[in-house]
Amino acid sequence: MTPNQSGSDGPNDPDATPGTIRADPVSGSSTLASPATDVGPRESPARPRLGDDCWFLAGPTAAGKTALSLRLADRLDAEVVSVDSMAVYRDLDIGTAKPSREERDRVQHHLVDLVSAAASYSVARWLADAAAAVDEIRSRGRRILFVGGTPLYLRALRDGLAPLPAEDAQFRRRMIEDAERYGAATLHERLRAIDPASAARLHPNDLKRIIRALEVVHNGGRTLTEAFAPSPDPIVEARMMILDMPRRMLAYRIDRRVERMFESGLIDEVRKAESQPGGIGPTARQAAGYAETLDLLAGRISLEEAIRRTQQRTRQLAKRQLTWLRSFPSAVWIAG
Repeated sequence: MTPNQSGSDGPNDPDATPGTIRADPVSGSSTLASPATDVGPRESPARPRLGDDCWFLAGPTAAGKTALSLRLADRLDAEVVSVDSMAVYRDLDIGTAKPSREERDRVQHHLVDLVSAAASYSVARWLADAAAAVDEIRSRGRRILFVGGTPLYLRALRDGLAPLPAEDAQFRRRMIEDAERYGAATLHERLRAIDPASAARLHPNDLKRIIRALEVVHNGGRTLTEAFAPSPDPIVEARMMILDMPRRMLAYRIDRRVERMFESGLIDEVRKAESQPGGIGPTARQAAGYAETLDLLAGRISLEEAIRRTQQRTRQLAKRQLTWLRSFPSAVWIAG
C-alpha cells in the first residue's frame, strides 16, 4: 500500500477528504502504474437521471441503514440501489456488512456483488452502473431508493464528476521514483506551489492522490481545484435522509459489529478470497477488517490487535462519513 494516513487509497475511497471529485477511468484501474489510454481530457461521465421517484438514505457505518431501508422500500414500492463502495465485491460479505441474501430476496438490490475481490472499481464506473440500474427499475414502474454510507458516491450523484486527463504511466513512474529518492513530502511541496487548495486537503503521505493532482496539472494544464466545477442536482438534497445516533451509541455498535465479524468467519472469508486469482485487490482492502485480517494471517499481529485496529479504523470511518454528510445542508437527519 502506498503511504496514506487514512488507510485507504482507491479512487472510490469512502474515507477521502471532502473536496474535488475526480473522474477516474471507467475501466476501474486504480494502480499508479496502470497504462494511460489517452492523454486528452475526458468527457464528464454520465450520471443517473434523477427525479421525483428517487429517494436517498445515508448515514455512518453501523447506524442501521439496512434495516430502515427495507421498511422504506416496502412503503415506497422501491428497489434499492446500493451506494456502498465495498458492496460491489463478490465473496466479501462479512467484512463489508452487505445486506444478507434474505434481505436482498425481500427487496431487490442493485450494485451488489458486481466484481471480483481482485478488481478495482471507480466512482465513474459506479455512476454508469447506477444509471443503468435506475433505468431498469423505472422500466418496471417502481421507485428508486439509494442506500449507503459512501458519501463520495452521493456527492458524485449530486454534483457529477469533473472531466480530467487520463492516467499517465510514464509521469507516475517518474513521480514514484522522486518520492522514493526524496520522500513523499517533496511531492507534496511541489503540489503546494501550484495548487495550494489541493495540497491543503491532502496529507503529505497520501502519495497516490498527490501524484494524481500533479498529473492533472502536467497533462491537463489546470489544477484539480480549477477543474472542479460541480453542477448540483437539488433532488438529492431535497430527498435525502441521514440516519444518525449519539456518538457513544454508534461507537458501541461499531465495536460489537467488528467482534461479530470475526466471530462469524471473517478470517476464513479473507483466507478464501486471498486464495483466488488476484487475491484481495488494493481497492477492496480499503474496507476496515481486511488489511488487519491479512496482517493476522501473516503473523504480524494478534487476533486481539486485529480486532482493536478494525474497531478503531471503523470508528474513524464513521467520523469521516459524518463530516462528509454535513456537506448536504438540506438533508433531513433522522435519529437512529
